[in-house]
Amino acid sequence: MREARLLQRQGRIPEAIAAYQGLLARWPDLPDGWYSLAVLQRSARQFAAALESYQQALSRGVRKPEEVHLNRAVIYSDHLREDDAAERELLAALAINPAYVPALLNLGNLHEDLGRRDQALAAYERILSLDARCAEALARCANLQSFSGPEDPLIGRLQRALAEPGMSAADRASLGFALGRALDDCAAYAAAFDAYTQANRASRESAAPGTARYDRALEERWIDRLIAAFPAAHRAATPSAALPGERRPRPIFVCGMFRSGSTLVEQLLAGHARISAGGELDLLPRMAQQALAPFPESMATAAPSRLRALGARYLDELQAPDPAAEFITDKRPDNFLYIGLIKTLFPDAKIVHTVREPLDNCLSIYFLHLDQRMSYALDLMDVGHHYRQYQRLMAHWKQHYGADILDVSYDALVREPRPVAEALLAFLGLEWDERCLTVPAAGRAVKTASVWQVRQPLYTHSSGRARHYARQLEALRDDLAR
Repeated sequence: MREARLLQRQGRIPEAIAAYQGLLARWPDLPDGWYSLAVLQRSARQFAAALESYQQALSRGVRKPEEVHLNRAVIYSDHLREDDAAERELLAALAINPAYVPALLNLGNLHEDLGRRDQALAAYERILSLDARCAEALARCANLQSFSGPEDPLIGRLQRALAEPGMSAADRASLGFALGRALDDCAAYAAAFDAYTQANRASRESAAPGTARYDRALEERWIDRLIAAFPAAHRAATPSAALPGERRPRPIFVCGMFRSGSTLVEQLLAGHARISAGGELDLLPRMAQQALAPFPESMATAAPSRLRALGARYLDELQAPDPAAEFITDKRPDNFLYIGLIKTLFPDAKIVHTVREPLDNCLSIYFLHLDQRMSYALDLMDVGHHYRQYQRLMAHWKQHYGADILDVSYDALVREPRPVAEALLAFLGLEWDERCLTVPAAGRAVKTASVWQVRQPLYTHSSGRARHYARQLEALRDDLAR
């Protein structure tokens, strides 16, 4: 056990897994050993094995079984897209411990993903009945409400919670973003911008050391490296990774800046009878960071056989949750960084590039509670710098792969959806399907920060949103015009 734990602490995951498996083969009645093995298997993306190990831990009387059910729920929801199974696990956790707040938070989030607003609210209100100071539950409640004026009692409740002594930076960030949204909703724009500014400061303060600093020079060098690694001749020199034989899904890559309409476009596509929504997948970034390290320089020496194997692995992971799908979307906005890799692995791939009016796009990013590792989002001028680097890289990709990249304008889509949708399906070589213009039904999971916006009928009030913040955006407007 000591050896296994040492290997685990050293990050030697395959060896630690083997050590736990050897231990449990001899002494199988060790629930903590099964639990630790499951954690490692989950980190190694061995999800079926992790579920089995967690079940072994439960069967052998692990302490805090509600935590094990929660972990199983996360695997089902986040990795296997089996939301019914995730819900069963969360309900099992709450049957053991009805006051288990992490399970209630995850249950509320799952209800949101599935479009069940009332059930989500009930979960968050249950938490607040157990702990009135739970900032995350209060923030999520607020994010599910509409506001007509600054005097709304829930706005006052958010403000009072923010003023409470001892509130952590992470909690101040959650409450601050919720307050900003509420004030924006009722047209108190100056106060909303101030709330979002304070929320971003709190988010930076809550970040792990070294994760919330945006280095502009480093970002520029990263874009330079990507451009240098994928010159015009690279695609022609690399054999296709497309595999003949048995039925394989065809990936549709949807990318662009965050908050540029990628979720809306994916849900439009998911209405088509031949397309399944894959959601925000980490397949390409993980491949670049692990299998192709050091990326992108490794592309210069990557053997064609290696690239074909990586393309096959990508398709295996893409289709695992829905083996019968004909087309599957990979909708990860920042995959715009990997278009060169996409076109190397899949020369025939189509790239759907979502675009939005730049000031609206940058403002929406600044107003969103993103992971602090996206450190550019915490400062408005850093958002602008990141946006300009994105534009520079996209100009390079379009120079070489322009025929296979379609710009889809969020503003045009919400203004007049049908012609945009028709052009998109024609670009993909697909016939028209009227269901593409329907709002996602409750029960179809939408896993994104814009889960509720995308469930509304198409609306235009987010287009031109920056006009409400003209004074606050003067410096950014000048910077983007350079």
